[in-house]
Amino acid sequence: MSEEGDGEAASGALSDGEAVVAAVEAVADRIEAERDHLTDLDSAIGDADHGGNMARGWAAAAEAARDLDDPDPQTVCKTVGKTLMAEVGGASGPLFGGSLVFASAELDDGVTAESAVAFAETYLEKVEDRGDARVGDQTMVDALTPAVHTFKKSIETDELSPLEALAKAVDAAERGVAFTVPIRAKKGRASYLGWRSVGHQDPGATSALYILEELLATAADALDSETPDVDATSPTIPDESEEATASDPEGD
Repeated sequence: MSEEGDGEAASGALSDGEAVVAAVEAVADRIEAERDHLTDLDSAIGDADHGGNMARGWAAAAEAARDLDDPDPQTVCKTVGKTLMAEVGGASGPLFGGSLVFASAELDDGVTAESAVAFAETYLEKVEDRGDARVGDQTMVDALTPAVHTFKKSIETDELSPLEALAKAVDAAERGVAFTVPIRAKKGRASYLGWRSVGHQDPGATSALYILEELLATAADALDSETPDVDATSPTIPDESEEATASDPEGD
């Protein structure tokens, strides 16, 4: 995706399909590096298999993506999704992989700012439907929802560049992961713990954050740009002086 969101690769740069493959490879490396940490998180509130399952699944997904001839974004995402469904055990396979298969249809015409927003919204919708989860249930939805909402607003309302919008989405996801710690799990194996789940970070939300962080890093590399130093704070909310001027133009 170009900085302008027109989906055209700059001269000598990676094509959209190649950039998506690079992102998948980066995610696979990151998940492998974080395997033990994800396992520790899951050991506290689950069955301790999230790290291993995700590492195995993303390694297979990266291999499948690399094996594609002349890949396009839709085909890469669909291939990765199907591989995750086949290789990742438990609920994570359908949630991470199955949702990716559905969302890949939004990239039929390539990666643009508009198709990226549609992709993100479809992915979140499918995760919510498949997991029957909403914000506050201590799941990956708690990271994905603020990320998707922030990304959409940054593109459609604030008219930021796709890279800036993605950077804001990553910050929003990080806040969402932190939100999972002080709340009680209402879905998944962690929900069996009841109030004992309070105080534990959700491993699925954490994995979602790692994936988004690697997407951002890969996008910045593909655009030969620095990662934007932004956060999820809205730039369009007027400050007090602007509000006062709007309500009392004469300053009375």
